[in-house]
Amino acid sequence: MIAIVDYKMGNLQSVKNAFKVLDQEIVVESDPDKLKNYDKIILPGVGAFGDAMDHLRERGTDEALKEYATSGKTMMGICLGMQLLFESSKEFGEHKGLGLVKGSVVPFNTEEFNTSLKVPHMGWNRMTTQKHKLFENLDENHYLYFVHSFHVKCQNNSNIIGECEYGYNFTSAIANDNILGIQPHPEKSHKNGLQILQNFINL
Repeated sequence: MIAIVDYKMGNLQSVKNAFKVLDQEIVVESDPDKLKNYDKIILPGVGAFGDAMDHLRERGTDEALKEYATSGKTMMGICLGMQLLFESSKEFGEHKGLGLVKGSVVPFNTEEFNTSLKVPHMGWNRMTTQKHKLFENLDENHYLYFVHSFHVKCQNNSNIIGECEYGYNFTSAIANDNILGIQPHPEKSHKNGLQILQNFINL
């Protein structure tokens, strides 16, 4: 069984509908004590990093996610959900994250690299991927849909399994053993997004 973590900060219905297209049963779970009962979990997210962490802490979902990570079972963060996996964020101040992946969340560097960059980074972009089961059977050009103003910066390059170019290269997918994360929205990315979700099911 797969669960989507409900902490009042995610586009849950869109993700659930994508799994429905794949004929995969999925549960929207708001009780952190029950997360350990699932084979895989997805941490979605839309909004600000600090607000999301506050919601996770309110019911102890942050600690439940950390416990789940140590179980060896697979969890995947999507968009803001991926960013929450990191140690910290500089979005509207300094905020502490879940700390499951070493690194931080930073704004697009428009001053140093390209003053004409429009933020948020929104729309379709090609993702260059490393060999990983999450990316099996994708089209040669992995175009996926993005909406974000901040991106992750990994401390360890070995955690990077996907990158995109937007004025400069930034990390768009990560893996740390059983912890996975993708910046684009697979539920909005048509064929390639559904393939990534199917690959997640198959892990």
